[in-house]
Amino acid sequence: MADFRVVVNATDDIGTLEWKGVVDQERLDRAVSLAADDALIGQGLRRVEASVPASDRMARWALQRAGFRCEGRRRQVVPDGNGGFHDAVLYARLISDQVYGPVGFTAVMDTVMATHRIIGHVFIRDEQGRVLLVQTTYKKDWELPGGIVEAGETPRRGAERELLEELGLTIPLDQPLVVDWMPPYLGWGDAVEFIFDGGRLDSSITSAFTRPATEIAGYHWVAPEEIPGHVTALSARRLEALVAGIPRRYTENGSPIEHH
Repeated sequence: MADFRVVVNATDDIGTLEWKGVVDQERLDRAVSLAADDALIGQGLRRVEASVPASDRMARWALQRAGFRCEGRRRQVVPDGNGGFHDAVLYARLISDQVYGPVGFTAVMDTVMATHRIIGHVFIRDEQGRVLLVQTTYKKDWELPGGIVEAGETPRRGAERELLEELGLTIPLDQPLVVDWMPPYLGWGDAVEFIFDGGRLDSSITSAFTRPATEIAGYHWVAPEEIPGHVTALSARRLEALVAGIPRRYTENGSPIEHH
């Protein structure tokens, strides 16, 4: 432990924190915290950052306990000694960050805990019982109107906003028909989707839809028996239940929960 030391190398008002040597968790925590405080408060730096292997739990804990927030992951950049590579995680702390107390702790945790996409879609039928599906310009399968909810936006408000953007319609929404957990798909991570009831519309209304030229290729009223040929298997499972009027408040991967 005698050879252990922490340094902050500064360029203008940004510092890079590094350390060398072997030390226990308690001493590492204290050294990283003191070095960051000295750089930001004592030396007047605006930002201090550190990049550590994603597999180094001691380093990551020390940075998090010192108020550093995770900003991203650099993939496959740290040699593992066996011809392979580990990811590196970038942490940073700003002079303006709140570090101590409950807010400081939860602000750090907010950057390191798992996040999920939230999706708001709307189930709309016409006078014949057909379901409105949207054909996008960026994938083959069709989907219900709606889309990804923005940060700080409720799923209901997000679905209403997406309806306005995709169709040019304002439809007030209420309780969701289904809340479904979706597994990773097509490069996306997992997500939670809310499907709301948009009621029934006259099929001729599609002629009045305002179509975003770069995102929407077309609108289609699809008969229930034809839906599986145009959507993913997951969407087909959910839509089959919705068309049949089967109440399913929460599902996983488009299927009801089964206890064995």
